[in-house]
Amino acid sequence: MRKIISTLMFTALAALLVTFASAQEKKPVEPPKPAQSLSQELLWGWNDIGRKLIAMAEDFPEDKYGFKAQKDQRTFGDNLLHVAADYYYMINAIKGSVIGYTGNDDSLRKKFPAKTDIVKFLKQSIADGAELIKAQGDSGLTREFKYPWGNIMIYGLFGWLGAIEHAGEHYGQLVVYYRVNGMIPPDSRPKK
Repeated sequence: MRKIISTLMFTALAALLVTFASAQEKKPVEPPKPAQSLSQELLWGWNDIGRKLIAMAEDFPEDKYGFKAQKDQRTFGDNLLHVAADYYYMINAIKGSVIGYTGNDDSLRKKFPAKTDIVKFLKQSIADGAELIKAQGDSGLTREFKYPWGNIMIYGLFGWLGAIEHAGEHYGQLVVYYRVNGMIPPDSRPKK
């Protein structure tokens, strides 16, 4: 009797596995969506890190904009100003003409002293970069320009990727500022 029950259970389990496997095989497999153009993919990356930084800039309490995790670091607000200013250095170099406000960290803090000023400046730098990426398209990525922090010529793609990577470094630093203050960064919160 035990052998019959074991055989029936084994047969039932095998039938279930075969049914499950054949059901899985019958699902139609969708081919992946085609890649977008290089400039469209770059624009997505630019806007994605920009979205994260803007969310932080709008979310972090104004009374903590002067916070720094250690005495020799930039404040929360100064980090955002630094990213926006560096964006403009790169945008201006790629474009070949000056747009937006540029200056050193001290002059930026004087020009943009309050949270609302910093948020507006950051948003504008991200919007101006996005517009330039769209305007130049793929051809702008292979155009050479003088690197703003060295005496070399580079391609647009390298410049844009460098700006995105630099912003990502500061995003990571600002995540630490959140955590040290017992806060959860906007992008780490559960999605509703």
